[in-house]
Amino acid sequence: MRQIPVDTSAASIMAAQPPQPKVANRQTGEIALDRETGAKLMTVDVMFVLDGNAEIMTVVIPESGVPADLAMGTPVALTGLVARPWENEFNGQKRHGISFRAVAVTSLADAGAKAA
Repeated sequence: MRQIPVDTSAASIMAAQPPQPKVANRQTGEIALDRETGAKLMTVDVMFVLDGNAEIMTVVIPESGVPADLAMGTPVALTGLVARPWENEFNGQKRHGISFRAVAVTSLADAGAKAA
């Protein structure tokens, strides 16, 4: 699968929603697992601000890379962020988009408090 590294160095990023388990099957409630490691996957909605434009994007992160106390509005850094184009067909309708995946999300709130 193609992966495109995302440079976040010029952007401001903050948690828009608390982390949630990524659901693999909405009917059964089955939680998604990483295909390679078997790790439970989480989704984190973040606000990505660059050049005065803000976008909300959902990032999939292994549970081990998500701090338990990550709160809405917390400034964060995304480690190893990549974009993955996807396409599928469901009920005869073609759909496509871009999904985002990261190795970890780290709160920058603690770093700012320590620097002050």
